[in-house]
Amino acid sequence: MIIDSLGAWAVVVGIVVALLVLDFVVASRRPHAVGLREAALWSVFYIAVAIVFGLVLWPLAGADIATEYFAGWLVEKSLSVDNLFVFVIIMSQFAVPDEYQQKALLFGIAAALVMRAVLITVGATAITVFSPTFLLFGLLLLWTAVQLARHRNDDPDVGDNPLIRWVGRIFPVSDDFHGGKLVAAENGRRVITPLFLVFVAIGSTDLLFALDSIPAIFGITQHPLLVFSANAFALLGLRALYFLIEGLLERLVYLSIGLSVILGFIGVKLILVFLHEDVSSSIPEIPTPVSLGVILLVLLVTVVASLRRVRRHPEERAHAGSLRKLPGKKDRAGTEGHGRGRRAAGDG
Repeated sequence: MIIDSLGAWAVVVGIVVALLVLDFVVASRRPHAVGLREAALWSVFYIAVAIVFGLVLWPLAGADIATEYFAGWLVEKSLSVDNLFVFVIIMSQFAVPDEYQQKALLFGIAAALVMRAVLITVGATAITVFSPTFLLFGLLLLWTAVQLARHRNDDPDVGDNPLIRWVGRIFPVSDDFHGGKLVAAENGRRVITPLFLVFVAIGSTDLLFALDSIPAIFGITQHPLLVFSANAFALLGLRALYFLIEGLLERLVYLSIGLSVILGFIGVKLILVFLHEDVSSSIPEIPTPVSLGVILLVLLVTVVASLRRVRRHPEERAHAGSLRKLPGKKDRAGTEGHGRGRRAAGDG
């Protein structure tokens, strides 16, 4: 089958690398604050690329494969919106100037793509050699869904990231952004800038998100190439999507609940896959077209309900959601737990 061939992998990886290079050229050529029009055009471009890829799959690999890809991409795209909440918090805590934000996002997204490729390889291998992997993935998603619903009014503590604290202790950190550099010379010594810490924060935070999103998409398709493609095209559009819906994020007050429903649904789907394959073939599986319809319906209800709620209660603000309760933390409107620069890295 074409979807499993080395040639298909070469084409997909080539497309992803070319898009990354294009993004880096655009972002590095002239650092600037991204406006709404520019963000909208780039968002449309990346959505179009993802859709065209799926349409090309349809005649080449069949309708079932194309449907699996579209469902997987939609899951990853919806889960990536939760990433954007955390990106907003990171940019705020490190006081990143507008003109450097897209560069930080790009470096973080590039690192996230590499890490997700590794996790996808591990996940695909685990599924092949250990059949209860589907059961473990399903239970993990059900636990995540419950925790996300329970702590839907919390925001994750970016400053509590142990990797950021470690980097801030090991390397000298400047308070200056030095024109958007990651590493700079200051008083005769090499220092890392706050932008480097932002890059570490975005990359490591996305790794935590991947621990949920990778099992989720394996609940849609078991083809590693489709898993990677859906992840890559969802992540590549994050830079533009961040600037496009930054203001809208706070209005999606039911997003955490909607995502928890999607994760819970896919968790059940994975458990049914395990039972069907390892217990009894009479146990039904959930078809991919049904999964796609459920995901679309949940997202539509989530957005409509959120906007209606905020219209009636304009004082309410959405939160990223957390997998654990953070004692003493206030929401983003509060001041507790919001450091700047080196303090966010654990210095001082």
